Amino acid sequence: MPARRKPLTAVAVVAIVFGLLTIVSGGRALFGGADMGAVVPFVLWFNFLAGFAYIIAGLGLWYRTGWAPGLAIAITLATGAIFAVFLLEVWRGTAYEARTMGAMALRLAIWVVISVVAARENASRA
Repeated sequence: MPARRKPLTAVAVVAIVFGLLTIVSGGRALFGGADMGAVVPFVLWFNFLAGFAYIIAGLGLWYRTGWAPGLAIAITLATGAIFAVFLLEVWRGTAYEARTMGAMALRLAIWVVISVVAARENASRA
């Protein structure tokens, strides 16, 4: 197996660390009893569960599996869809925390970058 290039190594590590942080923060919000303000439950649950997919995708990228770029793209698309529904709910007047808006934009941006790097690496191996 050829050596993993630096961009792929970087996004694999980012995906794993981001997944761990997402699980911890989402778990505290869901199960820790802390008052998190006006959370939007479907966004919170999605992000918490997606944290596990982040780790799996990161490991897949680390080990250069053929399915990892597809999973990264699926995470990106799912995050974009949840963000769109969240924005629709905000537009309809649902109470929300401003940090959720920033967090969803950050998640989407991170996964777009991870997906692009993963797809390019996958294409260069073909």
